[in-house]
Amino acid sequence: MTKLTSNEIVDLSKEYTFFSWSVQGQVNPIPVEKAEGAEVIGATINKTGAFRFRATKVGRDTALAQIIRLVEQAQGTKAPIQRLADKVAAYFVPAVIVISLVTAAVWLAFGPQPALTYALLNFVAVLIIACPCALGLATPTAIMVGTGRGAEAGILIRGGEALEIAHKVTAVVLDKTGTLTRGVPAVTDVVAANGFDEATLLRLVGSAERGSEHPIGEAIVARARSLSLYLVDASAFEAVPGHGITATVEGRHVLAGNAALMAKAGVALDGLEGRADALAAEGKTPMLVAIDGRPSGIIGVADTLKPNSRQVVTALHKMGLHVVMLTGDNRKTAEAIARQVGVDRVLAEVKPDEKAAHVQALQREGHVVAMVGDGINDAPALARADLGIAIGAGTDVAIESAGIVLIGDDLRGVLSAIALSKRTMRTIRQNLFWAFAYNVALIPVAAGVLYPFTGMLLSPVLAALAMAASSVTVVSNSLRLRAYRPAAG
Repeated sequence: MTKLTSNEIVDLSKEYTFFSWSVQGQVNPIPVEKAEGAEVIGATINKTGAFRFRATKVGRDTALAQIIRLVEQAQGTKAPIQRLADKVAAYFVPAVIVISLVTAAVWLAFGPQPALTYALLNFVAVLIIACPCALGLATPTAIMVGTGRGAEAGILIRGGEALEIAHKVTAVVLDKTGTLTRGVPAVTDVVAANGFDEATLLRLVGSAERGSEHPIGEAIVARARSLSLYLVDASAFEAVPGHGITATVEGRHVLAGNAALMAKAGVALDGLEGRADALAAEGKTPMLVAIDGRPSGIIGVADTLKPNSRQVVTALHKMGLHVVMLTGDNRKTAEAIARQVGVDRVLAEVKPDEKAAHVQALQREGHVVAMVGDGINDAPALARADLGIAIGAGTDVAIESAGIVLIGDDLRGVLSAIALSKRTMRTIRQNLFWAFAYNVALIPVAAGVLYPFTGMLLSPVLAALAMAASSVTVVSNSLRLRAYRPAAG
């Protein structure tokens, strides 16, 4: 058989259910039905039966190769940020040289005897007092301490550029699966009917699903075990692709699946359709259950939010940031998740190669965009964004495309990264101000402007001590970043 690559056409004689993986390496929690003529991508897993396929795109034409090209292009076009210190130094250093030369010339022409000695001493004093050590230390010391403190807090910052841009962010784009949500299905609702209680319903269906490899079945089994329910072996188990399962548990016939399976088995739902539709409207997958031919309840399964997702979105809003959720999921599921977390905008049904384009659209609106994601699908958008923030539990390609990497999968690291950036940039500005103000204040003294009035001159020795003191002040101010504490969300 030809190796599975990308965008294959499935050649099937009947329907199969695929446990569909996206190319980002994260599991799509709910399997997708595929029939003859449907398209699948590389890394799709077939859960039942066997099939033949035709590879239509290989090599440079595969989805993965296209994504890698997008990442390379985005990284190549990102402009570097000009350092504030470089801008100041570009004017400051030539100005100091001119001032020192003018000082020497004035003392030679108008100074007391020995004029040459006075001219040389004041010339050297001006150069020493204006030595831009403090100016040069202002930025790198703050960045070094800031990135080091970030690493201790689980925030890996690739360099000063990422740290510098984070404080300018006006819009945060959050991937859904694996970033806002856990990326695996879990039981969210259990609705019992016709005399059954929730525990009994979960125990019977969990027992029936013990033989299933379907992620919904695995979620139900996990929920039953978490409640310490005793599961027994089922007999006559049969998986009905795309519909559900049937089995016999403790002599009782268990049917669990969608409405089509119930209709095929002749089970009247007795009003459960409305509750199932309500769960579906919330972005959940309702599994209808019938015991011995009678409708017995519904088990709702969905990809659930991470514990701090809503808190993080709320905190981002408090920072005055525009929050966008970006996902390839269908719009109904995406909007259900969006309502739970409270984002400002939802971009749903977005293909992997379209994510970077949506980031560019936000940039054209005038936003400085931070993209938060965890997979290969997110890599082009991470690279295209002004700031890419990768979840450390994600793929290597996503991590390589990002300027900031969060260790683990705690979204509160996004808040910490932005807050740390703001604090670091504030420290850099303080350093630059004091370094520049110190030079502006003492250069005239070193040049001898007080001599006609007080007879006082600043010797090169004292100028050297003052210059060293300014450097110590800048370094000490940068070290205050060590007191930074990560955001609590």
